Amino acid sequence: MVSLKAFLTTILAGALPGASSQSGSWSTLAPIPVGGTLQEHTTVALSDSLLAVLGGIVQSSETTDNVLLYNITADAWTQVASLPIPLNHINAVAVNGSIYVLGGLSAETNRPAVGDSFRYDPEADTWEGLEPMPEEVKRGAAVMGVYGDKVYLAGGIPSRSTSLDDVSVFDISAGEWLEVPEKARHIPEPRDHGGGAVIDGKFYVLGGRYSGAENVKSTVFILDLENLEGGWSTSEATMPTARGGLSAAPVGTKLYTFGGEGNPEEGTKGVFDDVEVYDAEADEWEVLEPMELPRHGASAAAVDGRIYIPGGGTQQGLGATDFFDVYEP
Repeated sequence: MVSLKAFLTTILAGALPGASSQSGSWSTLAPIPVGGTLQEHTTVALSDSLLAVLGGIVQSSETTDNVLLYNITADAWTQVASLPIPLNHINAVAVNGSIYVLGGLSAETNRPAVGDSFRYDPEADTWEGLEPMPEEVKRGAAVMGVYGDKVYLAGGIPSRSTSLDDVSVFDISAGEWLEVPEKARHIPEPRDHGGGAVIDGKFYVLGGRYSGAENVKSTVFILDLENLEGGWSTSEATMPTARGGLSAAPVGTKLYTFGGEGNPEEGTKGVFDDVEVYDAEADEWEVLEPMELPRHGASAAAVDGRIYIPGGGTQQGLGATDFFDVYEP
């Protein structure tokens, strides 16, 4: 571990460690250091050289308030100011160099959702409170997307086993939650632990589950953010492998999906190793080579065409690991 000042000063120098020039390759990076094994956390890209890993559940099944920064160029970690409260399944995004936490699941028994929201300033290494998520839609494990100065949340869970279909919007500039037009206010069916992103002005919600880890789904829901009154549509191009608890990250017009849980095949411990990519422009899927270490609850972030996947669980519902790798399409 290094000091925050020394850590940040190195991000503009050096070369990416462990990266392969071959397409579709995996490279192993420095393992998660503080708290070690980690799952059900959230990973965001603060810049072209810096990732942040927020909260999550450690091997002891305890929820942590740790916030870790990973310096891509130095292949090194440092710990920064903790979350104001311990959280797992955090709804978080990075926008304009700040991190926005918009609710999540708490450390209490059965992990009920909280609507507490915060912004992290990496230069000051401080957190400030934001307007909380409305009480009636507070949840964790939502699918997140950013479009301009607005953050979109779709689906999620208010507790461990109930899925929601709610869509919420937080306006970063105004610092407030917005009213969502009626036709955009609900995804076609409740989902949690799905993947997604905004690509070319459309919000995609992929896979996930419906009220239970084994009830996995393969759907692709789409919302045109320039036409919210048009509501959600469902693509005919379903995921080749239905999965919940997957990690997902966009590169260009493609959305890559990794792992997940709810695998019924014997001997896999309930975890998928599948890697599949959705081409939003062509509206079609491609099956890729599998993960080196199958896991769920890992949370991926894309930087400069590479996808970083720290931690995750190696068994359904548990099995947290400190393993960290990067995928280069």
